Amino acid sequence: MLKTSHVLLTTVLAMSAVLPARSKAQTSSAVGGAVFVMTNAANNNQIVAYKRNSDGSLEEGRTFPTGGRGSGGVTDPLGSQGALTLNEKHTLLFAVNAGSGNISVFQVRGASLSLLETVPCGGSEPVAVAQRGSLVYVVNAGGASDLVGFRLTPDGHLKQIAGSTTYLSTGTSGPGSLSFSPDGEFLLVTEKLTNNIDAFHIQSNGTLGPIVVNPSAGPGAFAVSFAPNGTALVVETGPTGGTNASAISSYTVVSNGTLTPISASAPTLGAATCWLAVTPNGQFVYTSNSASSTISGFALSASGALTPVSGTLVGTNPSGSINLEIVISSGGKYLYTLDSGTGTVSIFGINQDGTLTSLGGAGGLSEDAGLEGMAAF
Repeated sequence: MLKTSHVLLTTVLAMSAVLPARSKAQTSSAVGGAVFVMTNAANNNQIVAYKRNSDGSLEEGRTFPTGGRGSGGVTDPLGSQGALTLNEKHTLLFAVNAGSGNISVFQVRGASLSLLETVPCGGSEPVAVAQRGSLVYVVNAGGASDLVGFRLTPDGHLKQIAGSTTYLSTGTSGPGSLSFSPDGEFLLVTEKLTNNIDAFHIQSNGTLGPIVVNPSAGPGAFAVSFAPNGTALVVETGPTGGTNASAISSYTVVSNGTLTPISASAPTLGAATCWLAVTPNGQFVYTSNSASSTISGFALSASGALTPVSGTLVGTNPSGSINLEIVISSGGKYLYTLDSGTGTVSIFGINQDGTLTSLGGAGGLSEDAGLEGMAAF
């Protein structure tokens, strides 16, 4: 009996030596998350991974090569939202390599990434990628400005869908972003140079129906994103020469692919509003106003109407930050912006009333690099 007890005690002690590290990792995954930023470097595109702590703070981690080349450049070289995209379960990360014309797929484990594959984008100069379920689409800005669809296999690989290549309204449309509707019926694409919002009905085989071209409610349509209730949201940089004249519009997508404005060109009171993010519960929408280093906030009603939060401007980035993309943690408690001019990630806490509280920032990024792409959970 004593011998048996000794064996059991030895076994328990051996297990306890392993369990703390494993338990810590599990706890970190439960209360924290990660923020990913893409360097878009022309010679060797990389992903910079930050571990997100439970208080929203970030710990700089490793860099992970995408296996492709970015476009290079200095400020917003891709002119897009969605160069980095996480899947719904936060187990896969998709990255575009504009310089080498391919897409990288990573397996995600916390703030650690494993490159699964790099596949041709089916066109040239991919600038944004979107995913819903087993369907992935990339929009290519080069060549004839097209969309290409892929099927996502259970093991995280992409297979191009035959006949999925679909063209935008013109070959020089300047695509800025794309977004799937929550019900999987439509894919929307913004065209910066034509100021159009394209709607495509998604067919049962994953290909897209005929293009339905919708004029933007205001000038400078840049990025589109759907709220959980199906409201389409589009940010507008505003008229040429305007002072802090950017805006955001909300739309209903009708069954035939036309867009009906709900709140048309609600002022952000900022300049160069190019990116937006919606809280997971769909209650608030935030915009990144890069030329004024500010963040605007709006409450989103069940009907899709936008109402400014606390005077509209709810956050201020450090001077010279040139805040680009904006993302929100999966729990909806924290907001992050990619600050190109200072090589940092700004951190904000989201309060219950939609206002923001600055929580500092994290560094480790090059100030003069062509950073583009951000994702978080």
